[in-house]
Amino acid sequence: MAQITVAVDAMGGDNAPGAVVEGSLMALREMPDLRILLCGPTEALKPLTAGAGDVKERIEIREAPEVIGMHDAPVLAIRRKTGSSMVVALMAVKDGQAQAALSAGSTGALLAGGMLRVGRIKGIDRPALAPVLPGRKNPFLLIDAGANVDCQSEYLRQFGLMGSIYMEKVMGVSRPRVGLLNIGAESEKGSRLYKEAHQLMASQSVYNFTGNIEARDVPNGDADVVVADGFDGNIVLKYTEGLASSLVGMLKDEMMSSTRSKLGALLLKPALRTFKKRMDYEEYGGSPFLGVSGVVIKAHGSSGPVAFKNALRQAHKMVSVDISGQIAREMAKLAGLNDKGESDPQ
Repeated sequence: MAQITVAVDAMGGDNAPGAVVEGSLMALREMPDLRILLCGPTEALKPLTAGAGDVKERIEIREAPEVIGMHDAPVLAIRRKTGSSMVVALMAVKDGQAQAALSAGSTGALLAGGMLRVGRIKGIDRPALAPVLPGRKNPFLLIDAGANVDCQSEYLRQFGLMGSIYMEKVMGVSRPRVGLLNIGAESEKGSRLYKEAHQLMASQSVYNFTGNIEARDVPNGDADVVVADGFDGNIVLKYTEGLASSLVGMLKDEMMSSTRSKLGALLLKPALRTFKKRMDYEEYGGSPFLGVSGVVIKAHGSSGPVAFKNALRQAHKMVSVDISGQIAREMAKLAGLNDKGESDPQ
């Protein structure tokens, strides 16, 4: 059985290193072909792996004495803190010692490291952050969710391609519907960037572009992939997270407001448990940086053991389906189209 190796930044995130190690051990016990390089200070990690027992042969501590903090300048930190747990994890991918890297640390630093240390897939102008979010009908991918604030229309066309491949190969969605976030459904709506992006996306046939999608329709899951620049996408992401938390809190307040509502809450408990699970980001793992030469996943900063386990399962799946190779091959098809969406003659 061929092993899949994931390099894990053991010091990234609010609950590191305890939750990282615990989640790693859970993942190793669920996936017999998984191997983990745990990057961080040996003296801090060795006691936490003492209970590895049956999986100790598939977990290795990689010494990394430095840590990149949330307040470090991303590019400078990646260049100067070469002994940091994040950079050591990324370099393991670069050097072929691992097929994927996972971190719950600084998003900016991980993006910079993915580009500077791992590198981009040929033809991809900008890697993008692509979380899977819960929708009423089905979950959807939001790309870009904050990696690229300033975009060109070609970047958005590429985001559509990468998002479509991820939803098909990793999430199992047949012919994913790709929508472009906009202020109206009509093709002439929006800024110059979005008008140009609409024309580019509509002119290709490599993936299934279904037109503009308004923000109010996004939570329904009317599109499997929602494409946006990093500025708009990050606003949607943060608003969605905040709204979900507020709705759950408001619902809880109302259910506890009277004896009658408490009795009703007891009857609704199974449905509410299912609802909470559907809204829980931990169920989807982390947010991949699509477009880098290798698998790089950003876990939520407050991830617990279950979230890390699911992020490792996600990394395992992405490596298994060769997501980077899939993107590279489809990108070559997209790059071969002329302005009319036709294949250029050789």
